[in-house]
Order: sequence, then C-alpha cells, then structure tokens
Amino acid sequence: MATNENLPPNVIKQLAKELKNLDESPPEGIKVGVNDDDFSTIYADIEGPAGTPYENGLFRMKLLLSRDFPHSPPKGYFMTKIFHPNIATNGEICVNTLKKDWNPSLGLRHVLIVVRCLLIEPFPESALNEQAGKMLLENYDEYARHARLYTGIHAKPKPKFKSGAISESTTALNVEHSNASVPCNDQKSAVVPLSSPLAPFTAATKGGNSQDQATAVAPMSELVVTGSIPILPVTSTQKKEGGPAKQMMVDKKKMDARKKSLKRL
Repeated sequence: MATNENLPPNVIKQLAKELKNLDESPPEGIKVGVNDDDFSTIYADIEGPAGTPYENGLFRMKLLLSRDFPHSPPKGYFMTKIFHPNIATNGEICVNTLKKDWNPSLGLRHVLIVVRCLLIEPFPESALNEQAGKMLLENYDEYARHARLYTGIHAKPKPKFKSGAISESTTALNVEHSNASVPCNDQKSAVVPLSSPLAPFTAATKGGNSQDQATAVAPMSELVVTGSIPILPVTSTQKKEGGPAKQMMVDKKKMDARKKSLKRL
C-alpha cells in the first residue's frame, strides 16, 4: 500500500478501498488511476458523452486531495484543454459538488460522475470561462463549433491507465507508440554487397586462339569509384603491352616475316 505524509493512514486505507472498487467497476465513460506513491492525486480519463460537442474526445483530469480530506472537498482540474463554461482556461473545475454542496460522505465515484455530467449539461450562469458561458447563452451553434474544435485538437486518445490495478505509475502517463513507420527520407538506400576488398576478381577475355582465358584485373581495394559506377584501373599487363595499337603492330610484323619466308621458298 502506498504511503503519503499528506494523508492520514485511515484516509489512505479508505481511498485504497474506493479506488479498487472504481477499477473493478468503473462508472460509464470514466477510467481512474493513481500514483503508487501519492494517493493525494487521483487521475481520471473521461470520454466525451455522445450527442455533445465533446463526443469522441478523451479528457484527462485530476483531483487534488488535501490533508483534511474528506472533511474538505478535493480540487478538480482538467489537464486536457477544453472549451466549457464551467472549466477555466487553467483547467480549474467549477461545480457545486466541489464547493458549497460538498459532503464528507460523498465518494470519488460521485465526484467523477458529476464532472462528466458537466459535459452533458453545462451551467453558464456560474461560468469560469466567461467567453464560453456567454456564447452558450447567445449562440449555441457557435459555442458547439468552438467546443468541437478544441475537442478535435486537444482531446485525442491518450495512453490508457493499467487495467486490473488500483494504481498508476507516472511513467505510464507518458507511454508513446514505438512502432511508428520510418519516413521515406530516413530509409537507407540499398547497397550491393561486395566480396572481400583483398580478393581480386577476374574478367574473361578471348585470346587469339579462341580459347577463354581468365585475366587478373585488380584487387577490389584498388577500384576507383565515381558516383555509383566503379572504374577499373589500367593493369600492369595492359601497360606492358601498350594497348591494342601496339598489339596490331606486332601482328603485322609477324605477317611480313611470313611473306618473306614464303618468297624465299
């Protein structure tokens, strides 16, 4: 069981019992979590009620419990931005249950249900967000448009609280999808594997007697690369022979020598 200097042991015991009940039998559209080491902060995810401008949104809120809880009411705050008459721009919640109508016998379940009911039926007469309250009274369609806009931008689904547990670690609140797809500009180009740079490769050439010969060209480490196409350097064999032109001259001299020997016969 968690320990907390801000709450008496008997209150912690009662909270643990109530939180377990909330976890096993949660109210409709509400999921509760708590920090293992601090029962004075209760977190809840509230689903936007159907048929309201908050539909399809998921709103995270927290209840802060003081040392004299339950004799004094908790303070409620929305952590998710929301356009609502009874929720201030800093997230503070204005509802009579957390103020003049508070009763020590009221449990966390009752408080959370009342807060969700605010999303269904706001009270613009006691507005903390004056702009939202005035808009709701004078032009509901405009109010609903603003509320839906906030919901679409800020109330996206968040990492869910652990199921089957009465507590929530702080790290679970920051869980992110790790299986994101890799952008195309981050993908590496395909690389053709090469053999060992120390091993020479051979090219098949045809000699004068029409027999295939394997001519050593060069080790891979001596290749000169420009762009993606390797250029083979001139081999020592080619340097000695002087290239195709010199080979033709040698062949011509051999032919001349044969003609002279035939004339002598």
